[in-house]
Amino acid sequence: SRIQRFSRMLNSSRDRSHLALIDVKGFDPKDVSVQVKDGKVTVLAEHREERNTSVSKTCNYRKFMKEFNLPPGVSEDEVTYSL
Repeated sequence: SRIQRFSRMLNSSRDRSHLALIDVKGFDPKDVSVQVKDGKVTVLAEHREERNTSVSKTCNYRKFMKEFNLPPGVSEDEVTYSL
């Protein structure tokens, strides 16, 4: 898949400019968080939507998580991201 290719590229890149693209289509930016800790990058997206009518209640919940290791020699302080 495309995400696996980008993960392989991130892990195999030898220069100081690394790139990983994570597809979080369908999530609002406020639903997405990125954490860099213990040599890993974790991208988490969660969305909960509830609708109440006089007849019924529906709940829609979606969650996505992708975690990958930082390449050797990359400091957690060097990681930047944008949505």
